[in-house]
Amino acid sequence: MHHDRIVTERRVARVLDLRLRPAVYRESIPLDIARWKVPGEPVPVSEGIDAPYEPVRTGAPWGPAWSTTWFRISGTVPAGWAGQRVEAVLDLGFGATQPGFSAEGLVYRPDGSPVKALNPRNAWLPITERAEGGERFVYYIEAAANPVIFDSGSGGDPFVPTPAGGVPSWLSGETAPETPLYRLNRMDLAVFDPTVWELVQDLDVLSGLMHQLPEDSTRRWQLVHAVDRALDAIDLQDIGGTAARARDALAPALASPAHAGAHRVSAVGHAHIDTAWLWPVRETVRKAARTVSNVTALMDDHPGFRFVMSQAQQLAWLKEQRPEVFARVVEKVRTGQFIPTGSLWIEPDTNLSGGESLVRQFVHGKRFYLEEFGVETEDMWLPDTFGYNAALPQLMKLAGIKWFLTQKISWNATNPFPHHTFWWEGIDGTRIFSHFPPVDSYNGDLSGADIGHTERNFRDKGPANRSLVPFGYGDGGGGPTREMLARARRLENLEGSARIEVEGPAEFFTKAQAEYADAPVWSGELYLELHRGTLTSQLATKQGNRRSEHLLREAELWSATAALRTGLPYPYELLDRVWKTVLLHQFHDILPGSSIAWVHREAEAAYAETARELGEVIDSAQRTLAASGVEAAGGETVFNAAPHTRDGIPALGAARRERAARPVEPGPARAGGFVLDNGLVRVTVDARGLITSACDLTAGREALAPGTVGNLLQLHQDFPNQWDAWDVDSFYRNTVRDLTEADEVAAVPGGVRVVRSFNSSRITQVLRLGEGSRRLDVETDVDWRECEKILKAAFPLDLRAAESSAEIPFGHVRRPTHTNTSWDSARFEICAHRYLHVEEPGWGAALVNDSSYGHDVTRDIRPDGGTTTTVRLSLLRAPLFPDPDCDRGAHRLRYGLVIGAGLRDAVREGYHFNLPERAVPGGAPVEPLVRLAGETTADVVIETVKLADDRSGRVVVRLYESAGGRARTTLRAGFPLAGAQITDLLERALTDEPAPAVEGRDVHLTLRPFQILTLCLTPGE
Repeated sequence: MHHDRIVTERRVARVLDLRLRPAVYRESIPLDIARWKVPGEPVPVSEGIDAPYEPVRTGAPWGPAWSTTWFRISGTVPAGWAGQRVEAVLDLGFGATQPGFSAEGLVYRPDGSPVKALNPRNAWLPITERAEGGERFVYYIEAAANPVIFDSGSGGDPFVPTPAGGVPSWLSGETAPETPLYRLNRMDLAVFDPTVWELVQDLDVLSGLMHQLPEDSTRRWQLVHAVDRALDAIDLQDIGGTAARARDALAPALASPAHAGAHRVSAVGHAHIDTAWLWPVRETVRKAARTVSNVTALMDDHPGFRFVMSQAQQLAWLKEQRPEVFARVVEKVRTGQFIPTGSLWIEPDTNLSGGESLVRQFVHGKRFYLEEFGVETEDMWLPDTFGYNAALPQLMKLAGIKWFLTQKISWNATNPFPHHTFWWEGIDGTRIFSHFPPVDSYNGDLSGADIGHTERNFRDKGPANRSLVPFGYGDGGGGPTREMLARARRLENLEGSARIEVEGPAEFFTKAQAEYADAPVWSGELYLELHRGTLTSQLATKQGNRRSEHLLREAELWSATAALRTGLPYPYELLDRVWKTVLLHQFHDILPGSSIAWVHREAEAAYAETARELGEVIDSAQRTLAASGVEAAGGETVFNAAPHTRDGIPALGAARRERAARPVEPGPARAGGFVLDNGLVRVTVDARGLITSACDLTAGREALAPGTVGNLLQLHQDFPNQWDAWDVDSFYRNTVRDLTEADEVAAVPGGVRVVRSFNSSRITQVLRLGEGSRRLDVETDVDWRECEKILKAAFPLDLRAAESSAEIPFGHVRRPTHTNTSWDSARFEICAHRYLHVEEPGWGAALVNDSSYGHDVTRDIRPDGGTTTTVRLSLLRAPLFPDPDCDRGAHRLRYGLVIGAGLRDAVREGYHFNLPERAVPGGAPVEPLVRLAGETTADVVIETVKLADDRSGRVVVRLYESAGGRARTTLRAGFPLAGAQITDLLERALTDEPAPAVEGRDVHLTLRPFQILTLCLTPGE
């Protein structure tokens, strides 16, 4: 028998697209339409429903960018449609884009209750399940005219710069043309044919499976013939009348069960909604409302459907702003269909967020789920973040989390990750059972391509046979569809396919861990070999985050101190609100700098307000403390929020100081230029403003490699192959312009000023060296007017460092400076927080900074046989997409070179650099609430001092071991101590940790390498 398989495969595709899918709606009539244009930002639902509407017809243009239009649709079900299911087909002008990237709508009843959302893959609205004829109906659509900023489906370059992401004219105060973006395509009332719809799903699943099977497999040929028989059974001029016959022809193929060893897939309904990205935060609230309305409506019709939502912030918004939608969430959480998951406030960037910020992500996320739903989440669901720091396993465990899921590592550009199910081991040795879905997407649709790729790609075949597929439209929201659920139902037990079961993450992880308890171990960070530019893009956003984190530390520390010492009320509500603002802006497309301009301008405004509010809190607490003692008359009290003593001021305390250390004054250099010398180090700046020598006078050695200069500003072309704001590609290093010409090199009080102009940009730097300090500070003001450039500051050091040590939350990671393997080579841009340290035995140096994260470290051998280790800090970028003005403008930043620094010095200077002293009137010293004592305490760092969230008056102290070794220390309370307890991050007692030994005011502690300890101290009488 001769048969052409390809002919059948082409035939089914054409019949499905051109005949069967259109035949799902066999009769239709136009609806009556009216509209109201919202003059500005979105309005409450009640206002939209009560607004004055004007008639409009299909084909009418609507929607300037970011505007909202309300549509009222109405009609009467014809008497001749009695007994049939009737739906409205509502195409707002979606086009071919994915859901969430263009126009969207949410449908309401006249009473304001939501029905479901509308998007390009979900444009139907149920009217009646069984019409009686003559039913009159009215619905309202809140339609968002969100512009298409990223279009991956048009075949062109999706990264074309566009001004569409700017703040709209009615918010910016500018006048702009209100050109409509969309046109109403179809607004019809139609008869839904369930038999034809089911036939479409049958053919969709079988043809999709057919394409995934080997060409010579028996099962593929069986499906070819079954599809042929079904297509022969269809009369294309009477599809409704012959659809049942075609389904009968397919029934045997759909009834054939999967083999016993088939791969098992846990299908988890999901809609990753970026909390901001190509839309502003305010639009995310509406995206969440649309998606939740969709999935809860699906749950009504599909009791077995399970859906997870992983960002507590989005549910909190619904509770506050869309209570009618949140009520549906509460209802479906009770039925077990809607599953709060992820344990985080939002899905943050974990490279850039500070350690205490990540703690609060867990605290606020888990508490919301506990308080609102009574649910203790046990997983961390973080599919789309751009790399994962190696402190996370310990933080997860301390938050009561057992399982971790991510997806983004599948985007690695160089090295495929070797596992899909594994134990992830952090820097302290904590291991978390982890899964990385082999479907390689967090927007799965359960198509044949999805499931086929899942099974083929699964790297743990043999010892394991189970994986997870998150399915549902995401990024811009939308969620699962009824078509996806139809696929899941057919693929539950189908020959030739993996077996699919719709369930929640806990069910998957429980089964997977039982099956594969001895899964392999991955130790250290999960470095994403892509999106390295996110360590630098949008400097103002990164500065706002870094400074907010340190201001929050100060506000909590001094407020707690003032509360215990003076009775000043602790600002619980303000701190809670501000923390949530900071956590929100750590979302993985805000803090990394990969959102539209509107998002980043709002973030900068939020950070400015945060700084104002926290500044007032800090000032109030400090002034109260400084004026509270017997020595209060006259003078100044200097406060030190850093965890290390500084210039005689105790860590976490305050004292009166007669004279502060000052910057040394520059002297002339022999060959021109200037010298900064404080007896510990001597720095020479030549007539070009470049550092030609940085001598450690104590060690008697030069820091800079022979023939090199330090603080060399270097400009590179920065035009990645795609993902402009996200990526820095390795070829950027092929061309470089050293900025060696200076407009001015001059001595100024306490330093040397260097001014450089290049292209249209201008940089002013002041180099300062303090008395008694090994740290050379570089204060930098930049008027940045570049396009597609990256600016770096280089320090070529005369030392042979095998690895660099970069600060991450609650510790550091060591990375090789060589490129022996492709894994090493791929880490050509790395993340460090406050410090990056390099050393050879006996001597080292560190770079510290106040707002930068991107670094690179390279190593070269000189002709003299010596080794040059070059450490560079990434200062600014200038990508054009998605914000064409990214980073352009005025910036002020600081960094410093610590000469002759051990790791302990790098830790200390990183804190000092980011936590400047504060002086306020009043002479009273302030004893620290807590301090460390003992001989082995130097590497133990107190990260947080605050009052307990339960308002019990207990003092919470979070500390960690910073060097990667064991430490014994004594925490001494500056108040009578009634008891001490080790707790988890949510300040609940940890039963698996031994109780600390308490003697009077002393708490004796032993810490493992990089261990994080949270202590709750109960004040005594």
